[in-house]
Amino acid sequence: MTESEPRACDAAMVRAFEVLGKRWNGMIISVLAEGPAAFSELRRALGTISDSMLSDRLAELAAAGLLERSVDAGPPVAVSYDLTAVGRGLVPALDLLAGWARASLSPRSASTAAASG
Repeated sequence: MTESEPRACDAAMVRAFEVLGKRWNGMIISVLAEGPAAFSELRRALGTISDSMLSDRLAELAAAGLLERSVDAGPPVAVSYDLTAVGRGLVPALDLLAGWARASLSPRSASTAAASG
């Protein structure tokens, strides 16, 4: 790159943060890294996310090929979500990010985290 050329962000990084830059997406992937989960399990694990936001984020992640939705006809009907191979490929990077946050960022109180929500 010469001095006259403007800097540009790597196109792959732009694509990655189009998905991971949305609030909740990384956390949903992190929860699903532990295995498949029902909508209600995800809702409880994430805390302050609304049902409509969780539904939207799950649909976006599925459309991006990071998770899959499975329906067991029951009775009762049961829906679960699980990471695809592509989604599981993100887990090591998210683990590194979490380790960095533990070492480098001060913990926020539960009330501060909920208020920023």
